[in-house]
Amino acid sequence: TFIVFIERSQRRIVVQYPKRQVGQRMFGGESSHLPLKLNTAGVIPPIFASSILLLPITVAGFNAGQGPDWLSAVNAYLGRGQPLFIGLYMAGIIFFAFFYTSVVFNPADTADNLKKNGGFVPGIRPGRNTAEYLDYVLTRLTVVGAMYLAAVCLLPEILTAQYALPFYFGGTSLLIVITVTMDTVAQIHSHLLAH
Repeated sequence: TFIVFIERSQRRIVVQYPKRQVGQRMFGGESSHLPLKLNTAGVIPPIFASSILLLPITVAGFNAGQGPDWLSAVNAYLGRGQPLFIGLYMAGIIFFAFFYTSVVFNPADTADNLKKNGGFVPGIRPGRNTAEYLDYVLTRLTVVGAMYLAAVCLLPEILTAQYALPFYFGGTSLLIVITVTMDTVAQIHSHLLAH
């Protein structure tokens, strides 16, 4: 329930379009919104972070324990449930959440598109000021989204390692299953509405 709630959460930024007269008709004047998801990055940050953390274990597996001593020490510290693994995993999730959000959403392009179409955010000048405002809002949303991703992905790791509770789904698997299910339901719903 918590994951569904957060995945569907969004910050709606009001966008106004001015009225304009074409011939005898008045067009525009409507108000719309720009939806920014709380978790813009999706499930990509945990996947990237776990892939990078599993790289030393994979390299050590090729040598079958015959590698240098420092590689065995790195494997011991980066084992699942170890404090270093959990700390690096959390840092990787947070880093990739910000990185992937900056790749997916460009506030300057969005502000330019709004300006070209005559739209503006009430109280904020079109152009660079709108881009700065969108970047400010997106940064705040990404902080919350990154903490949410870290919590969902690390809670099963901690509970499995420290308290030996059996989890059949890790945090990343749970996120993937729920988001795919939500996307499938949304596509079915839109298909039914179209017919």
